[in-house]
Amino acid sequence: MDKTFIVLGSLLLFLGVAFGAFGAHILKSKLSADMLNVFETGVHYHMIHALGLLLVALFADKFPHAGVWIGWSGWSLFAGILLFSGSLYALSITGIRMLGIITPFGGVAFLIGWICLAVAALKGGA
Repeated sequence: MDKTFIVLGSLLLFLGVAFGAFGAHILKSKLSADMLNVFETGVHYHMIHALGLLLVALFADKFPHAGVWIGWSGWSLFAGILLFSGSLYALSITGIRMLGIITPFGGVAFLIGWICLAVAALKGGA
């Protein structure tokens, strides 16, 4: 499990840097200030939660008796990146405001991921 979240976290951090550069260098002249801000918010949360995936991977070893909670934490953070950041990327590029309906589901996934990590620490301590 820890290897999975290290790979996912690393690849998502790579994509976060690439998306940030894409926004700063290419989208800056193509999007309104409002939509560029939406895109940048997606990148911001993307990066924070990709780092969270690396933390989950590190804690998988530290809390071996909390495997299910660690798994829920990692997969929830991953889902949050896809739903929250992904919907903001799509909304900003396409201008389809209905995509904003998806964003809160990603936010809830982030919250679930962090709570599951806390529970893993409480339940999985050696």
